[in-house]
Amino acid sequence: MVVGALTAVGFASVYIARQDVVSTSSLTYAGFFFALYLAAHLVARYTVPFADPYLLPIAGLLTAIGLTEIYRLNPDDAFKQGIWIVVAVALFALALFLLRYDYRRLETFKYLFGLTAIGLLLLPILPVLGLTVNGARLWVHVGALRFQPGELAKIMLIIFLAGYMREKREVLAQGRPKDWGPLLVIWVLAMLVLLETRDLGGGLLYFGIFLAMLYVATARIAYVAAGAGLFMIGSIGVWRVTPHVRERVTIWIHPWTQHKVFCPLSGRMELRQDCQSFQLVKSLYSIGHGEYAGTGLGKGTFTTIDGHPIIPSLNTDFIYSALAQELGLIGAAALLLVYMIFVLRGMRIALLAQDGFSKLLAAGLTFGFALQTFIIVGGILRLIPLTGITLPFVSYGGSSVVANFLLLAGLLLVSNRANREMLR
Repeated sequence: MVVGALTAVGFASVYIARQDVVSTSSLTYAGFFFALYLAAHLVARYTVPFADPYLLPIAGLLTAIGLTEIYRLNPDDAFKQGIWIVVAVALFALALFLLRYDYRRLETFKYLFGLTAIGLLLLPILPVLGLTVNGARLWVHVGALRFQPGELAKIMLIIFLAGYMREKREVLAQGRPKDWGPLLVIWVLAMLVLLETRDLGGGLLYFGIFLAMLYVATARIAYVAAGAGLFMIGSIGVWRVTPHVRERVTIWIHPWTQHKVFCPLSGRMELRQDCQSFQLVKSLYSIGHGEYAGTGLGKGTFTTIDGHPIIPSLNTDFIYSALAQELGLIGAAALLLVYMIFVLRGMRIALLAQDGFSKLLAAGLTFGFALQTFIIVGGILRLIPLTGITLPFVSYGGSSVVANFLLLAGLLLVSNRANREMLR
């Protein structure tokens, strides 16, 4: 009820700000998604009655915030996003129905999930299917359909790692040199993904998930330290040989210049803030413009007088900047607190899980969600180099919202089993 009411208020605020009238058509989105999440709630109550009661409402709230802001930026994109949310909720319900009796049978197919994850990660580098966007090869296009296979690969990689580390946990915990093999293999794969796709954030996300799950499985901080060191060494190597990654780091360290530099976009000498770092600089200005209380939903400044967007890719990579301007520091901080609550509930599920596979699965899914949020928000706030990773549940993108609802289904399945066993 609360999520539905907030969605209705959000859409009404945007519509009033845009057209100075209240239209029942503007509230159609709110009504439709209220019914959609009510159906999702009923499915969850039937299939996983003992699951954590807060995760689905939090996901609904984040999706509502994202859809409201996307509608404010581009109503056509909001319609497309709405279709993908329907697909994602349908797959969420299907996953709960299929795995409600025992999701742990997924462990039987762990190697299949691992190979599929690697295959999905390699799809963007294929000459026919791969698509380069903003210098990174993260997309695959089949006709009119375009998606990021890395989003689904993330889920499959977590399932593989949960099954493999549950099986090899005692061997890995002994810390013998020959047991470092999996660490080195995953490190090489992460570096290959980073090198071929030119995506610093993707390599950090996959390898970070691996290190977190390895620590949960073995409780050896030495693995984490060694893995972080290997990643830093590999990243420096990729930085030296990959111009796109080197440019991202340069933009991060020196987004503003007082003297003109060569602009590869125009082929002329320009200030860096007018060329390579244009998006990042305008995003920082947008956040600063929001001040403490924000300009209000629908009242942010995101286009020039002649209608051109000030920040390119605003509803995908930089939607947090738009929200920070219209909701202000208070609203942006509240949004991050919602993410923190989701992560807190996820880690609680991992602690309550009784078996190794469930514990590793919940921890991996939760940490992947948290790390992805940090990478995109940290990039926008210039804490780390900017990447093209989406903000979970909020950013525009079909593959992202589908993957995150499957992640949510996994956490609910683990939570349902853990709570049911505690009540016995």
